[in-house]
Amino acid sequence: MNFGKVFKVFDTFMSVLDATKEESKEPPKSGDRPTPAPSLADQVEMRLTNVVISALKEAFNRDEARLELERAQLEEQRRRAEHTMRMELRKQTAEREISRLRLLGVAGMIGWIASVLLLVMRRDVSHVTQGLLIAAAMLSLCSLGSAFIAQARISAYVLDNDRPLDTMAGPLSLSLLLVALAVTAVSLLL
Repeated sequence: MNFGKVFKVFDTFMSVLDATKEESKEPPKSGDRPTPAPSLADQVEMRLTNVVISALKEAFNRDEARLELERAQLEEQRRRAEHTMRMELRKQTAEREISRLRLLGVAGMIGWIASVLLLVMRRDVSHVTQGLLIAAAMLSLCSLGSAFIAQARISAYVLDNDRPLDTMAGPLSLSLLLVALAVTAVSLLL
């Protein structure tokens, strides 16, 4: 609906209405005459005025409802975009943590293989050194296991929207790996 044309029609109509009112405001020639009853033209004019006003109100109400609907749709789109962004950030955080845990798992596996190889290659060393190499191999395997456990917890983190990323197995895996490497280094010195 073109509101410019509606306003022009309404303005013209109101100008005509004002002009007819000014003509009717001329003082009557005799002071005792009551005001005459509205004529048919005045009644039609009043009805047309009421129709135009109600049409304008209806148009404004429709526009207001349409604008409210558009605001609600924009708000819903903004909420969806924020939710999608939060999920993407959670996914990226989980992917970084899984990559770090995979690296720890690979390092734990290499530490375990190295400990076992050193144990096999150095059969003639003392029982303490062999015990340290066995302990290093076990710590490396524990590091590998805790890295796998942490990866399983991270996949649950991605699915759960409200829970923060909290994997104690990740730092535990790193600590076990460092202890295993330290024990292996001590066994090589003996």
